Amino acid sequence: MDLQFYGANCISINFKGTRIIVDDNLNELGAKGVAKPDDVALYTSKVHAEPKARLVFDGPGEYEVSDISIIGIAARSHMDEENAQTGTMFKLIAGEQNLLVTGHIYPELSDKLLEDIGHVDILIVPVGGNGFTVDAVGALKIIKAIEPKVVIPTHYADGELKFQVPQQELPLVLKELAMEPRETVTKYRLKTTEVGDITQLVILERL
Repeated sequence: MDLQFYGANCISINFKGTRIIVDDNLNELGAKGVAKPDDVALYTSKVHAEPKARLVFDGPGEYEVSDISIIGIAARSHMDEENAQTGTMFKLIAGEQNLLVTGHIYPELSDKLLEDIGHVDILIVPVGGNGFTVDAVGALKIIKAIEPKVVIPTHYADGELKFQVPQQELPLVLKELAMEPRETVTKYRLKTTEVGDITQLVILERL
């Protein structure tokens, strides 16, 4: 799996010629959307506009696309009432690796939810906080509960994107996480030989 970052919570996942775009709402934030007609689009909350993609998934369920298994897991969104579950986390299984995109979830994960999530190699989690999404403290709770091999933070302050609520700057988030980035790259591919028992932080530069 090759991962790239476009700002906000928008990530692309490429595997054997299939490209999956997660949370491409960049048009709403003053930037150009990146989804193309041949892509598969995933949204961790309900789609507000018709995306340019051949397949769109924005809710719980189990899906198969080429050689990728996609599992949508219902979750309580950051702003949901206690018993609501309007968000969807997506777990992608490609080859021997798996990845979880949390979206803007409530950071207290139940035992049932953790069981549904299972093992995670790469965790993609927003960190911008300020009442709009998970902050560094909440992200750290999620990281400790899931124990992934690699964490990639998203949805932090960006000089170009116009967020509805100002988001935290990445340096402040990293300080609160107390995690030193292992590397900063424009494209990331997990190499199992490079990771151990301790969760590592990787920063994806925005394209």
